[in-house]
Amino acid sequence: MSTSFTELGLPKTIGAELARREITEPFPVQAATIPDVLSGRDVSGKAPTGSGKTLAFGLPLLAMVDKAESKRPRALILAPTRELADQIEKELTPIARVVGRRITAIYGGVGYGPQRNALRRGVDVLVATPGRLEDLIEQGDVRLEDVTFAVIDEADRMADMGFLPAVRRILDSTASERQTLLFSATLDGDVARLSREYQRQPVKHEAPSVMTSVKEATHLFWLVERSDRVEHTADIISSSEKTIVFTRTRHGADRLVKQLGRAGVKAVSMHGGRNQNQRSRALKAFSTGSAAALVATDVAARGIHVDDVSTVVHYDPPGDHKDYIHRSGRTGRAGATGTVVSLVMEDQRRSVMTMQRRLSMKPQIGRPELPQLQSEKSRGMSGQGSASRPKPAVSETLMSIFVGNLPWSTTADDLDRLFSSHGPVANASVATRSGKSKGYGFVEMPASSALAAIDSMSGTKLSGRVLKIREARPTFAKR
Repeated sequence: MSTSFTELGLPKTIGAELARREITEPFPVQAATIPDVLSGRDVSGKAPTGSGKTLAFGLPLLAMVDKAESKRPRALILAPTRELADQIEKELTPIARVVGRRITAIYGGVGYGPQRNALRRGVDVLVATPGRLEDLIEQGDVRLEDVTFAVIDEADRMADMGFLPAVRRILDSTASERQTLLFSATLDGDVARLSREYQRQPVKHEAPSVMTSVKEATHLFWLVERSDRVEHTADIISSSEKTIVFTRTRHGADRLVKQLGRAGVKAVSMHGGRNQNQRSRALKAFSTGSAAALVATDVAARGIHVDDVSTVVHYDPPGDHKDYIHRSGRTGRAGATGTVVSLVMEDQRRSVMTMQRRLSMKPQIGRPELPQLQSEKSRGMSGQGSASRPKPAVSETLMSIFVGNLPWSTTADDLDRLFSSHGPVANASVATRSGKSKGYGFVEMPASSALAAIDSMSGTKLSGRVLKIREARPTFAKR
């Protein structure tokens, strides 16, 4: 029997808002953590991104936090990256609104003015990256003596980025009587020392690890030629829903976005060389679906939460098995299914197979195949079933139309549906070139309908790819 959020001790106003957003059943980390936080306990949570940890600490925090005075927040959430800080604010803002609290995120890469103004008006819950927060403290724009509720999110990432000295200075500036929550993918080493120094007898909870969600995904390793990688990537994106593609360098990410655009696939890039506004616009375009793919360097492998990512593509192999886990953990989260595709060139085969063994995977690299990536989106243009259509009489003169640049997932029924709006289709067939990403097909229609279709369908896209449509042969056949 499932437990509701209100049964965990949260106010009915919060439960109602969650229900309005169709969030009715707590994730395991939420069910375990929320009662302890509401009782005033310090908590150490071993929880990866995507486990539901933001609501695990955010909901009880908003249920308990007091109103703040100007420049003196009452609760503080520290995050390692501006993307994560921004997403925490966005996820918690609707809840803050219904309980009459104000939440604001501050981070670098944007101007100080709006952040100073928000702090001056009064911020009850402050979400911050360590660097920008210390800047504002030094300039007298914020004081932390009233902070009685502190959260360190992704503490292991803080350690990796060298932020722990700043985190310690910040925590030392908060109230001595303070409830402290710490969430991290690991709870050993530097993170364990941080917990010993700043938490009081914390209760520990553990959510399923990133590796758990990675194991639940389908993993494909494709042996490809360097010159075919863009086409394969375009086909994967076209055959999937939301897709994140990882490249090794910033330049490589930007170049791939342009190459995908020329293939008819809308993608956006995210990496450390882009300013905050550019990164925010890219993330919004991807999250809302106006861009089919997000092409990123490893800056996006952790700290970015996007729902319903169906596929991850390793365009360039990860640096090691740990990077593979964190990249691949962007899909198959919170019990959802996902697919991970690695494009492997011949000179990379040995290192990739070594990585597979480190991950307890069967060392196996095969030729490209797309059946696992087919989705309802790529099964048909109109979303309707393939109803029977009238076929031309046997005595009618037919013309054969060549249709090129097809995604691998295209079926004969797809071509039938696509061309039937221009007249009756006598026959449709699809073929693919072995080992290549482009497919082609033929459609037979009455000559007058075929000529009209060729003329009007120039530039038509199927699953994001611009089709090549022309007459297949100059002679007509009798049926």
